[in-house]
Formats: sequence, C-alpha cells, structure tokens
Amino acid sequence: MVLYWLSKNGFESAKVDHTGIDLIARNPITKELMGISVKSRSRDCTTEKLHLNIPNDNFEKMDVACEAFGCAPYFAIVVDIPGKINIFVLSQSRFLQLCPLGKTVAIWKMSDDYLEKYKNDQSIMNIELQYALLNWWT
Repeated sequence: MVLYWLSKNGFESAKVDHTGIDLIARNPITKELMGISVKSRSRDCTTEKLHLNIPNDNFEKMDVACEAFGCAPYFAIVVDIPGKINIFVLSQSRFLQLCPLGKTVAIWKMSDDYLEKYKNDQSIMNIELQYALLNWWT
C-alpha cells in the first residue's frame, strides 16, 4: 500500500529484501533518497487506540541498511481500524523526537490526542483512506 501510494505520487520507488528497510524511494520534490521501514498493525474497534511497539533493535538495523544504500532512514506507519486506514510517513529522527527509545521498544501512541498531533505535524506526511467491504468472503 505504501509503495503504491509513493508511486502514485511520483516517487521512484522499489521494494527491497533487506534487513532494516522495506522500500527505497526518491522523493520527487526534495530529491532525497529514502530508506523506508514499513510498520503496520491491524486494529478492531476494541483495540484501535492501543499503541504500536517498535523494538529498539529495528533502529540499528535500519541505520545499517540506509548506510549501505546511501539513503535517509524513514518510517511508514500503517494502522487500520474498521473502515479507515492511516499511513504516516516520517523521518527516523522525527520519530525518535516524538517516541524516544524505551527500555526495549519505542511506542507510537494511537489515542485521539496523538492522532490529532500527528495530523497537525507538518513533518509527518499523513494519508487517511476510508474503505468499505463491498464483496468479500464472509
């Protein structure tokens, strides 16, 4: 989904099979080469406000991969709840300002207050998709 959205918006991008990052993309506006680690979680109406944990070792793996490919480290956080998918794209440095490393994980909070904060942060790219299941195996 993130790769599709980047491509749709003019990013030259590719899926990579490398520990630490999932995508490499060239931003058509800034020309920055981005190494993107995609983190996703599915939520239902009882868990939609729960945070997303990112283990601390993911940051070192991401740094090593980005150094190997000469790109800047980014996260794409994909979280869905019934009827809606949110995608947040932000630099690793901004992520760490918002979500400092804890003892074992960094925590991306998902309460309404935090979602509003992320949406108003100009350094966080945000996509909100609304969907409906029209025909599915049920």
